[in-house]
Amino acid sequence: MTRFALTVEFDGRPFMGWQRQAHGPSVQQAIEDAAHLVTGERAIVHAAGRTDAGVHGLGMRAHLDIAREITPFRLMEALNARLRPHPVAILDCVAVPGDWHARFTCRARHYEYRIVNRRAPLTWEKGLAWRLANPLDTDAMCAAAQHLVGLHDFTTFRSVHCQSASPVKTLDRLDVACDADRVVIRASARSFLHHQVRSMVGCLALVGQGRWSAADLCAALDAKDRARLGLNAPPDGLFFVRADYP
Repeated sequence: MTRFALTVEFDGRPFMGWQRQAHGPSVQQAIEDAAHLVTGERAIVHAAGRTDAGVHGLGMRAHLDIAREITPFRLMEALNARLRPHPVAILDCVAVPGDWHARFTCRARHYEYRIVNRRAPLTWEKGLAWRLANPLDTDAMCAAAQHLVGLHDFTTFRSVHCQSASPVKTLDRLDVACDADRVVIRASARSFLHHQVRSMVGCLALVGQGRWSAADLCAALDAKDRARLGLNAPPDGLFFVRADYP
């Protein structure tokens, strides 16, 4: 039995999310079905994180165990052939020790959220970014974001369906960068709560629009109450960028 680590890129628009679902297609199911066609085995694919419906992946890490003798390159090529026409690609495949785990060995996860700040509707980027028509004060957004960095109780920014044992997380980075009408928010932490990134982005958008101040954001954080959340951003602009390992 060999454990293979995969680096996966995917367009989240056709899927109900990463995790296998009874009511719709998932990225996990697409890869597991492809692996079965390649090897004849029913392998379970474990990922560094679980993305929601419509969320995308640039470098999701995952692993699966295969009994059949096959090289990483041949497995990668075969999976990519069987994944068509799903918008899922295996970018890399390596053999790893049996105790390596995509989720539990992970030391940091990195996301980015893409906003297009313009009045014109999106065309080819529809579903790949969040369009906000009113001008955003990205300097105010960046300054406010720093109040969320560090160790906090993020209950306000946590989905009511979150299964994490604790709402307390350490946010290592929350940056806001702007280039013309493109705004990118980058978040890094060892782990995130369900909807945490989207909830933080939604509230930062309120700050950028002048509807909230940094003090309002801090008050929402301190309230530890989901009802105090200002706005949960849509999944369209969220990308899982990469996962870090020892």
